[in-house]
Amino acid sequence: MRTVRLAILGLATASQLLFCMQSAFAQNGIGLEGDSNPDDGTIGATATQVVVRQTGGGGQGGQPISAVDTNWTPPACWHEPVASPRELEQAVNAIENGNLVPVNSRLQWGVDLMHEYYRDGGDGNPENYNLDKQGKGMWWRAVRNPNREDELEAGDCDQQLMFWADDGAEPDVPTAITPEMLAEYAYDSVKVPDTEIEMQPADDRLKVNLPTWIWQEPAAFDEVRVRAELPGTGLWAETTATPTSLRLDPGTEDAEVHPEGGECAIDDDGSVGERYRRGEPDAVPACGITYRRSSEAAGGSYGLKASITWEVDWTGTGGTGGDLPDGVFETTYDVTVEEIQTVVR
Repeated sequence: MRTVRLAILGLATASQLLFCMQSAFAQNGIGLEGDSNPDDGTIGATATQVVVRQTGGGGQGGQPISAVDTNWTPPACWHEPVASPRELEQAVNAIENGNLVPVNSRLQWGVDLMHEYYRDGGDGNPENYNLDKQGKGMWWRAVRNPNREDELEAGDCDQQLMFWADDGAEPDVPTAITPEMLAEYAYDSVKVPDTEIEMQPADDRLKVNLPTWIWQEPAAFDEVRVRAELPGTGLWAETTATPTSLRLDPGTEDAEVHPEGGECAIDDDGSVGERYRRGEPDAVPACGITYRRSSEAAGGSYGLKASITWEVDWTGTGGTGGDLPDGVFETTYDVTVEEIQTVVR
């Protein structure tokens, strides 16, 4: 039995992405070249077809950042083009008993409703799948942000069923995908390096009242860039996260941070603080901590927190761009602080 469906797309492999991109955008005014009518009637993906890739910084792996503004989140859903008139017609014609075609991110219809709404022009839709405008526009449908698809807000876009939009015309829905939405979606995919810091003395022999110098060599922290684009539409955005400061929390009130407040600036070369200087016992570190009490009473160690603040902005299609909320990534180090032992003869 042939199955008519919109193939589920994660961001797993390049081949899956290419298949779905060709399927959804081929042979139309804004699309890719190739066969847009696969034999199984597929016309796109039930998840977004936006392609996200890291274009700079971060290295391999990495950790996501959290927005400092806890009231801000990337969009939970949006509308994007999914099918040409010919693709939609073929998907409907291929329906067999028990098979359905998605008309938003969760609702799927059988042949009778698809004929009523999209062949016969129900609810104000163009008749005959708008085949007269093949190559001049696309059918658009709601999709969910895969990072938020189970949240309540992800269903906000489903009030609008699949609809038609001419090429070059802004769809008449507030949730039609924009470069800014792409930038906000890319924010979710920003992965920054672990916050690794250098300490002197080393973290296994910190001493009470002896300043601990904290620093990082040049280029330890560099900007991270992530690009999100919707193939075949010309819509893209690149989100850039730039490290601005390292904040220290000693894990106890019995400590003094340097500088006051514990926020160490990240220099233009990606370095933080200054390396420990021997022979200057009274020197105050540019970035560091002086513990005033041993960690024995605290269970043997303190949880020293080091968090990097990342300033985030974006650029996109047509010279668009702006700022996004700062992000932060925090690492905790268990440090042991001991009393300095003296021997009196």
